[in-house]
Amino acid sequence: MTLEQEVTRIIAEQAVLEPEDVSLDSTLESLGIDSLGLVESIFAIEEAFEITVPFNANNPEASDFDISTVASIIEGIRRLKAEQG
Repeated sequence: MTLEQEVTRIIAEQAVLEPEDVSLDSTLESLGIDSLGLVESIFAIEEAFEITVPFNANNPEASDFDISTVASIIEGIRRLKAEQG
């Protein structure tokens, strides 16, 4: 499974959707993922990719991990894996 497929699967699971319903330009909000779902998604991503996401759920704008779209989340994971790995 590619990184994109795994992230899409995790986000789809949190949104209670099928992976094919999640596109790279989907926002978590457009998928119906609330703040709790966001935190659960971050935990699942950390576990799946063995990374630590620098994310503050109380102030997402202050984070350097961009959660605006599925594509930006994938790019953030790539960057973290390179830095941590």
